[in-house]
Amino acid sequence: MGNHPLLKLDISELSIAERIQLAEDLWDSILDNSEELVLSEAQEQELDRRLGQYQQDPTAGSTWEEVKQRLGLPIASSWLKTLF
Repeated sequence: MGNHPLLKLDISELSIAERIQLAEDLWDSILDNSEELVLSEAQEQELDRRLGQYQQDPTAGSTWEEVKQRLGLPIASSWLKTLF
């Protein structure tokens, strides 16, 4: 990591908590302008397909905790507390 050309700062100088907050703020700014996001026809069809699958059987998927376990990621409650 280094200087980010758009932010004009060295991201690596931020604490982990500050970098997480920056990512959250960036994502929130995208959501605030979501009307500007245009999906392609293929993306809309894929989202409709996935929604249909979920509506047929809402229990068929995995929870986020199950996915993190399969990927070997730490559970948020145990590691996020150390950041803040």
